[in-house]
Amino acid sequence: MKVNFFHLMPYPYLPDDFDDVEKYPSPSLTFSNAHFDPAIGVDLYHRYLDELEYAEAVGFDGIVVNEHHQSAYGTMPSPNIMAAALARRTSRATIMVLGNAIPLRGNPLRVAEEIAMLDHLTKGRLLSGFVRGIGWEHFGHSINPADSRTRFNEAHDLIKKAWTEPGPFSWYGEHYEYRYVNIWPRPLQQPHPPIAVPGAGSPETMRWVAANHYTYVSVYAPTKVVKTWFDGYRAAAADLGYVPEPEKIGMALPVFVGEDDASAHREARQYVEWLFHRGLRQGLEIVFPPGYMSPAAMKGLLKANLKAYPELSYEELLEHGYVVVGGPEQVRNRLGELRDELGFGQLMAMLTIGAMPADMVRRNTEIFAREVIPELKRAPVPVSS
Repeated sequence: MKVNFFHLMPYPYLPDDFDDVEKYPSPSLTFSNAHFDPAIGVDLYHRYLDELEYAEAVGFDGIVVNEHHQSAYGTMPSPNIMAAALARRTSRATIMVLGNAIPLRGNPLRVAEEIAMLDHLTKGRLLSGFVRGIGWEHFGHSINPADSRTRFNEAHDLIKKAWTEPGPFSWYGEHYEYRYVNIWPRPLQQPHPPIAVPGAGSPETMRWVAANHYTYVSVYAPTKVVKTWFDGYRAAAADLGYVPEPEKIGMALPVFVGEDDASAHREARQYVEWLFHRGLRQGLEIVFPPGYMSPAAMKGLLKANLKAYPELSYEELLEHGYVVVGGPEQVRNRLGELRDELGFGQLMAMLTIGAMPADMVRRNTEIFAREVIPELKRAPVPVSS
């Protein structure tokens, strides 16, 4: 089991009346950046980088950054900048960029160049994730959501070819044209850094990730739904004649470890509710706009009949597996159950939950590293076929 520290870098200082849904329907896209205080933001960025560096110091295998735009939910429009900041301040952990939203990029060749540079700065400790970006992020970049998947596929193919084939060569595709593709530097890891792709149940994504032998990573969903995603990925791999290693399956999950069960729930509740009731308060029309999902993917989403995140109580979030909270023994047992049921070999533990203060994040990270990681690493991950 590989255990990684995943950070969203939220902006937690929302208005006092933010629970007025009519006034503030979402913390993203239309939520004015007048609410962002640069004097607070500068301290937050340095605090969050400190938390990632501390995770390496206490034994996490990887530290994870990601990309979001025009949102208080996550303030990393350029995860590559954060990865560069971490590269010289860390020495052992894999730096996981999960990931670059390549359909949003007008120049995906720049992504190929930046990731190649990061691969050298990290001395080969880099994982490169690719994501499509959330629906609202396409609106924020004036990109038709219906073009998201074809832009993603073409940008990926261009980046991968730029990494692996000697240049110069030309590229004339549906969305991108380059007379010369000849990136300097080439990646340090050969043929390229390992690649991971988050998925939310789209059959097309499962098949595509399996066909490329990449790592498939879940996003927020009930355990029973995540199981269908992982089983779908394994089935797609089986159709191609192979069984993916457990390390090719990643589970992203908010986790809080307290001194005991009672104090853990008492402390974590407000921050779990901040994440799901405020940070993830997004209307379906901006998360899944028309054309963003295929008919098959939309059918699967509707069939799952999931509640919107803000409609879930704290107790329901726990019961259905959106989050794990408890004392060390409870968290160890619950994560072990999830590992055995779902068969994932990488955990992306989100230990900075919502508006959680720095001292609590530090304590959560330290207890998790001391009391939970050794047990997770001790037991083998079941290989499912």
